[in-house]
Amino acid sequence: MGDVTNPNNVKVMVIDDSNTIRKSAEIFLVQAGYQVLLAEDGFDALAKIADHQPEVIFCDILMPRLDGYQTCALIKKNPRLSSTPVIMLSSKDGLFDRARGRMVGSDEYLTKPFTKDSLLKTVAAHLARRHQA
Repeated sequence: MGDVTNPNNVKVMVIDDSNTIRKSAEIFLVQAGYQVLLAEDGFDALAKIADHQPEVIFCDILMPRLDGYQTCALIKKNPRLSSTPVIMLSSKDGLFDRARGRMVGSDEYLTKPFTKDSLLKTVAAHLARRHQA
């Protein structure tokens, strides 16, 4: 577990099949001093999560092969990862999507396109929560 008071020691993963979303999230997070891990789908992400154990995970919902709900459920079922915050990313802001995200264990829901501010505030809030636990 990294020192959450220092962003340089915090790994944030962004799972999204959109290169644009991955790149913009990476730029925002790197500028804030975080280490960033990128994955383009759930399978890619699960392999990297096991190796790098990020402190916060952003996960797109609509992806090929393994969608965000399935990916989140698999992360949360792993005892070593179950407390890792997973924030669902979606361009849809429907109640059904939010409820389904909660059912698979997601900790929050961020609507795309997100702003630098909303992305960084979300990371900071989850790190603070985790630090208190």
